[in-house]
Amino acid sequence: MLRLTDIKLPLDHPPDALKAAVLARLKIPAAALNDFAVFKRGHDARNRSAIAYIYTVDVTLADEAAVLARKPRGTAPSPDMAYRFVAQAPARAFRRPLVVGAGPCGLFAALILAQSGFRPIILERGKVVRQRTKDTWGLWRRSVLNPQSNVQFGEGGAGTFSDGKLYSQIKDPRHLGRKVLTEFVQAGAPEEILTEAHPHIGTFRLVTMVESLRATIEALGGEYRFESKLTDLKIEDGAVRGAVLESGEEIETDHVVLALGHSARDTFEMLHARGVAIEAKPFSVGFRIEHPQGLIDRARYGRTIKQLGAAEYRLVHHAGNGRSVYSFCMCPGGTVVAATSEPNRVVTNGMSQYSRNERNANAGIVVGITPPDYAPYGDGPLAGIALQRHFESAAFVAGGENYRAPAQLVGDFVAGQASTAMGEVIPSYRPGVTPTDLASCLPDYAIAAIREALPAFGRQIKGFDRPDAVLTGVETRTSSPIRIQRDDSFQSLNTKGLYPAGEGAGFAGGILSAAVDGIRVAEAVARSIAA
Repeated sequence: MLRLTDIKLPLDHPPDALKAAVLARLKIPAAALNDFAVFKRGHDARNRSAIAYIYTVDVTLADEAAVLARKPRGTAPSPDMAYRFVAQAPARAFRRPLVVGAGPCGLFAALILAQSGFRPIILERGKVVRQRTKDTWGLWRRSVLNPQSNVQFGEGGAGTFSDGKLYSQIKDPRHLGRKVLTEFVQAGAPEEILTEAHPHIGTFRLVTMVESLRATIEALGGEYRFESKLTDLKIEDGAVRGAVLESGEEIETDHVVLALGHSARDTFEMLHARGVAIEAKPFSVGFRIEHPQGLIDRARYGRTIKQLGAAEYRLVHHAGNGRSVYSFCMCPGGTVVAATSEPNRVVTNGMSQYSRNERNANAGIVVGITPPDYAPYGDGPLAGIALQRHFESAAFVAGGENYRAPAQLVGDFVAGQASTAMGEVIPSYRPGVTPTDLASCLPDYAIAAIREALPAFGRQIKGFDRPDAVLTGVETRTSSPIRIQRDDSFQSLNTKGLYPAGEGAGFAGGILSAAVDGIRVAEAVARSIAA
């Protein structure tokens, strides 16, 4: 099989145009082409008057060697993308591995272990995904927070209430991402996620997929325990020997996968107290910004183009004070959502459904920060958490101390004056926003950098800095503020049998990269048990 890249065709090309382009690229007659299939499809919108699809295609030919010998442009053997299990459960008795957390990382760690016969036990502090969804709506509709069941905690993890993006920039030489996408399709995702360059699913579809994957894991001998919060580890001679739950139950095990998610602050504190190797790491803080989706469509495409859906953007600005400001987790046709997991704090995130058909586009506009920035708020490896809590509490106060979020018009923010009312851009955040001055909700250097960046972004996307665009605060859970250090065996540097994994441990960012890391860690556990 051969792979052809960079085949460009108009958006409205006829069905037979792709085959014709393949034949033209390879300079072969139709009879020499046995079959072809789209591997990936993206689009090129740099020229808005001639927006085109860009295809990558896999083909089988009557004589592939002869074609390769001619070295046609953009043609090479297709890579082997089949997933192969690294180990199977031994016939002898062994202690079942624990997977802590049922987000994308924990889900795929558990799936690989279950498919390999290791019958993992999955501990999730939150609830099953549908009950968790009801609890999440409790905050959005009634300002009632359940600290154990919310956007951050519960089956599916934080990615369940997001845009459901399924692409990343990670290096993936074994094509583990393909394994993730294939499993998602088998669990009910649309097959197009296998071929779209920027696939996404959306919240409602993620719910049913998570349920399907749970059923698969359970059918293979895996065991879920919901509302089962890990509160301690049994560590002897530098090795894990068991886990302690909030209920007091103890589970004996020699292998614990920590797929905690980036907001498991109490668990981070427990691990630090137990002496597990942890270090502070950089992350970002900022606000959510909202514009009419039509504004973004016109800026990117010149118009709304049905077959391309809601347009996206990616922006970066290097501010004069040395800070980098960039767009984060852009959600076309989505909403800004309440994402706190702790009482008396306000946190924002973005979410889209599969259709991406809400009136506004939103994205985080965030500023990179590093461990030296955390010193005014705390010390040690958990100081970044103290910074997060400080500004989440400030946002709670600025919003009115009722889980409404503080918001400010872009024009007022750039001018350094408080907002007293919203304009034509209607904020989507629920339970609602309070017009105010956001200056108290982030460090001064972050405020200055974002003030400088917004007009610069307006020069890249016309209207981005329109005066009535809305900033909503605060975006502090961009990634984990800590890294649970691990070695080449994926185990903790100083605690054998403890496998830090995914976004919460500081090794991933987003659904796909977290799931891929879960696979890698599960393979390490499988090898260890099978050895």
